[in-house]
Amino acid sequence: MKHTADTNNSPIKQAKNLRNLRNLRINIMNFQLLHPRDQLVAIMNRIYHNGMTTLSGGNLSIKDDNGDIWITPSGIDKGKLTPKDMMLVRTDGTIEGPHKPSSEFPFHRAIYKLRPDLNAIVHAHPPALVSFSIVRKVPETHIIPQANRICGPVGYAPYALPGSEMLGESIAATFAEGYNIVILENHGMAAAGATLLDAFHRLETLDFCARTLIRARALGEVKTLADPTLNLFDQRHNLLPEFVPTAHSSRERELRQQIVEITTRAYDRHLMISTEGVVSARLDETSFLITPTGHDRRLLSGEDVVLIRSGVREAGKLPSRAVRLHEAIYARHADINCVMTAQCPNATAYAITAANFDSRTIPESFILLRDIPLIPFKTLYTKVEAVADMISLSTPVLMVQNDCVLTVGTDILNAFDRLEVAEYSARSLIDTAVLGQLVPIGDKEIHDLEQAFGLV
Repeated sequence: MKHTADTNNSPIKQAKNLRNLRNLRINIMNFQLLHPRDQLVAIMNRIYHNGMTTLSGGNLSIKDDNGDIWITPSGIDKGKLTPKDMMLVRTDGTIEGPHKPSSEFPFHRAIYKLRPDLNAIVHAHPPALVSFSIVRKVPETHIIPQANRICGPVGYAPYALPGSEMLGESIAATFAEGYNIVILENHGMAAAGATLLDAFHRLETLDFCARTLIRARALGEVKTLADPTLNLFDQRHNLLPEFVPTAHSSRERELRQQIVEITTRAYDRHLMISTEGVVSARLDETSFLITPTGHDRRLLSGEDVVLIRSGVREAGKLPSRAVRLHEAIYARHADINCVMTAQCPNATAYAITAANFDSRTIPESFILLRDIPLIPFKTLYTKVEAVADMISLSTPVLMVQNDCVLTVGTDILNAFDRLEVAEYSARSLIDTAVLGQLVPIGDKEIHDLEQAFGLV
């Protein structure tokens, strides 16, 4: 595939493009109201800039209400697509647009024909999912509940020539069995949904599973959750009574914006993905703000954040499923002003293997993380008071088996710092496997750190 060199690919131009991406996120009040052209560009930007496809790889499509199909073009730089580049294939076969439709259009068309309930498809080559496709395995989604619920069962389609009718038939036949996400043998993956965001969320979540499983292999045996245990996740403990706020203080508005900014930062730093991660912050003695459930973390706005006051929720909004846990932590610890839970791939590798997470690697890790207890999965859902009793500023990080890493702090940045250090420490620990035996900081040095930094 031949591409023309970009003479405008300067640092200034790149910075401007990044600003445009950020502005696009800020201006999106309702993604579904965007024109299909704009949706395709926005999601391809996320796929490309998150490292889930290459300049020439991957394609997306949206089926319009009248049956027309909007699809990304063939042979155009995926990192620089514009709405004008999008192609339209009408139901009668007429093609509109400045380029050729993606060479993979046949499998998009075939899937829509066999699954009329699907309105969007994403196809990409995330390295971790490609690794699974070339060893001809399907990633396990029973490692954490969110992943299992977002992805559902994962299908597998045999290899066929890219762009061929045979490939389209093979992939569509797998989707016709009821799968919404499929590993393509020696090729990559395809995901579909009622909307483009649904399809993208499945792609990103399965990619997270694949990356986490690969990292976990260096630690030991991966533990999965049986369906009865997974079902604990579906309990709706966030259906609190509602109230209508009569005013919003300056402090509340400030905290809402801080929560949005730190959630965006966590996403951009690969500490969260679209479908996973919770941030809350104390507002006063009886109130806190928390991120909503079922909302794309990269498209969050201050208005989406939910106010919780004395056990009731802001009317018309649904807080995170973890709201009871966060509430219990704030009730027990007046010095804790922020709580975060996240599924970062390296830290989560420890959560799904129950391997010992030794924070005595470098001074910063021990100072911020301290010793990290591992708690059973069920405890998070059945004994939130016990979890709240375990966490504190002296034990500021917990690892929840097959679920998440939980951090607390005196403010939002303090809790985020711990989350980021936990993920980076986990990555360093896992990477030692190819270098040699871990040599932790000794007891005397730990004692000196405790004395010097007031950790006792």
